Amino acid sequence: MNTAIKQTLDDFHLRHTSCREEVLDTFFTANYALAHHDIEESLKDDFDRVTIYRTLKTFVDKGILHKVLDDEGGLKYALCREACAHDHHHHDHVHFKCETCGQTTCLENTLIPAVNLPSGYSRKETNLLIQGVCSLCNKNIAR
Repeated sequence: MNTAIKQTLDDFHLRHTSCREEVLDTFFTANYALAHHDIEESLKDDFDRVTIYRTLKTFVDKGILHKVLDDEGGLKYALCREACAHDHHHHDHVHFKCETCGQTTCLENTLIPAVNLPSGYSRKETNLLIQGVCSLCNKNIAR
């Protein structure tokens, strides 16, 4: 087993199960946001849909993954790169969806600008999705 997977499960006081290990490995390998369907397709021979859903929910609840909304109203998941807690994620960064390859990535160092809400409103979370062409696809287009 990958030491990063073992360390992550240990750090968040989670029992080591084959599903948790495989789901984490899928995220560490992909390095971009994945939908439940993507993970299910990758692991369908080993785990059922409900087991994968419960694993994703546990990872979000613990602060291992965060949710990413996409342009079609769907939900994807991405690894938390900073220390997140059970009920408090720190993800005021931009997400970028490539119109060519379809991958959604976290732009960790691109912060969401401050938004002044009207009196009486309180912010829980802010999502900003930018669509365009990623650097890898731009390189392929230039060739």
